[in-house]
Amino acid sequence: MRNPGAAFSIASGMTWVFTILAAAVITVIIWFARRIRSIAWALVFGLLLGGVLGNLTDRLLREPGFGIGHVIDFISTPWMLPAIYNVADIAIVSSMILFMILTIRGIGLDGSRPEKSPAATAGADPAGEPDARGGTAAELARES
Repeated sequence: MRNPGAAFSIASGMTWVFTILAAAVITVIIWFARRIRSIAWALVFGLLLGGVLGNLTDRLLREPGFGIGHVIDFISTPWMLPAIYNVADIAIVSSMILFMILTIRGIGLDGSRPEKSPAATAGADPAGEPDARGGTAAELARES
């Protein structure tokens, strides 16, 4: 099936906009590639780059013309998802799912996570250091 628009053929008259957006996404991914130090984030950007390049290739080289070509969708799974899609769409959706997981878990592009201090999780400073009111958390709790 030839898809002139986005998902479910939305905005079928705006194919040239998707071509420009795809080129912009590819540029941003290449720019971000230098910062990636995590295998998981590399997978996110690799899947996204592959999917966008696949759809962009269709838009540039398929009929009806350069930059306004139709994407070829050939996978249909009516029992699971009432849509017709292609491998590039699977890659893009998979990258977005992984993106959300990594973002929710707080994993940075370098693979690091923000450290949780024991004081924040326990509600008190385990070292017994004075707080802004001049006493340790344990001393202030006893006074009240």
